[in-house]
Amino acid sequence: MKKGFTTGSCAAAASKAAAYMLLSGIEKKQIRIETPAGETYCPDIEEIQFGQDFVRCAVRKQSGDDPDITNGILVFAKVSVAEAKTSVNKTEVIAGKEVGTVSGTSNAVKRVVITAGEGIGRVTRPGLDQPVGEAAINSVPRQMIESEVVSVMDLFDQEMPLCVEISVPGGDKLAEKTFNPRLGIEGGISIIGTAGIVEPMSTKALLDTILVELRQRKALGAKTIVISPGNYGLAFMQEHYNYDLDRAVKCANYIGDTIDKAKDLGFQKMLLCGHIGKLIKVSGGIMNTHSKEADCRMELMAAAAIRSGATAETAAAILDCVSTEEAIEIYRKEKIDEECFSDITEKVSYYLNHRAGDLMDVQCMIYSSQYGLLGKTERAEQFLSEAKKSD
Repeated sequence: MKKGFTTGSCAAAASKAAAYMLLSGIEKKQIRIETPAGETYCPDIEEIQFGQDFVRCAVRKQSGDDPDITNGILVFAKVSVAEAKTSVNKTEVIAGKEVGTVSGTSNAVKRVVITAGEGIGRVTRPGLDQPVGEAAINSVPRQMIESEVVSVMDLFDQEMPLCVEISVPGGDKLAEKTFNPRLGIEGGISIIGTAGIVEPMSTKALLDTILVELRQRKALGAKTIVISPGNYGLAFMQEHYNYDLDRAVKCANYIGDTIDKAKDLGFQKMLLCGHIGKLIKVSGGIMNTHSKEADCRMELMAAAAIRSGATAETAAAILDCVSTEEAIEIYRKEKIDEECFSDITEKVSYYLNHRAGDLMDVQCMIYSSQYGLLGKTERAEQFLSEAKKSD
């Protein structure tokens, strides 16, 4: 599968090209940078604009075979000579390292000043790569931009600092279709990437997002974390428990991985709220509930029915069902629904806590779209109450 390049790589390449054109006066149609992964990136330079005291240009994001909503966007960099006020009375730190100094001056000077323009989000919640109030340009992209621009400055013996403004026209609208609003990044997209390349692995991107959300809850002081595969049951949870399920960490199909990450972050209490269609799989020890991994919903529903005293004919009818809602109707018709869901909830609880080990207590609530609450563990409501207070 074809690899792509991150928004961070695009920003660094555009910045280098703009710096080169500003200092040389020569138009540059292509630029070369090295990514942190060690791979060379040679994008075309687009939308070149020479101003009176700046150069602005763009690099088009290419995501390869990874499904990415930012594929094809233009990442712009505008480079100009920074004003004298960039001098400071101490050595400043960008992206975790000291910046260079201008020879012969007593004050340390930031050689590359990175700012955000149109379409770049701003951090509004703790736990992200950048502190609250800063532009959502992550540490590694900042390092890449600085390194590439400084290499051009050294080439032309440029001593005065340069200002680099990164922008993505339309980024504010694009961000509405991403996880940014949930993560606390408002007003635009993020400039991200740790390796500079995009591996065609959407699973990793989703797991990284889950980890970020968990870290945010931890940074905000949460002791009890609520997770949910999605927004099924949104109205039910709001109506019966006055809880907005959208505030839960969305774990999608990765229930086991989310437990692992929460445990590693030091959470001691977790509440899993989920639809029977997902959680019935957990009752069989399945921790990745994607259909391509396993789809034994009816088998597990039938097994619960047999353990609850159902006949072989009833179990066979359940096996012929196409949805869990249809199987629930058989449970109700045979008057075994309470026994079945008690059994299923017990099994789900067992496997969740087996995965968590001794370091975290996991409670759960199971519901359906049609029948509402089907089962809950002993301390599920207590955990929900604690989570609501910390929210």
